[in-house]
Amino acid sequence: MRLNKIVIGVGSNVDPEKNIEEAKNAVVNQHNLIRASSFIETAPIGCKNQNNFLNGAFLVETEMDSPTLKSWLKNLEKKLGRVKSENKDGPRTIDLDIIVWNGEVVDSEVYEREFLINSINELLPELKLRQKR
Repeated sequence: MRLNKIVIGVGSNVDPEKNIEEAKNAVVNQHNLIRASSFIETAPIGCKNQNNFLNGAFLVETEMDSPTLKSWLKNLEKKLGRVKSENKDGPRTIDLDIIVWNGEVVDSEVYEREFLINSINELLPELKLRQKR
């Protein structure tokens, strides 16, 4: 089976150190974690009346295909206490999204979020991404 090289965007603003570490441990148990990017504090987007976020990314190799990995990540979010609400910009214990799949950016929000571009460039410098102006 083919190994897929993935960048997973990671963010939390509810007990972020603990939740990001638990997410990292779960990823390590199921996939090959190549490395994690630096994590930076960012102001919330949209709903401003909440704690700042801690954001970064994991570079992993996995045999899972995209739908399987996406489902696995959503189940991990639930396991770590994420509750989906109508406020898509609201607080969250953990947010895990596939942002790069085998060298291709697969989440259009990447180009609107400097912290995601920086995380991807740190993990995959050969992509040389730039923010859209």
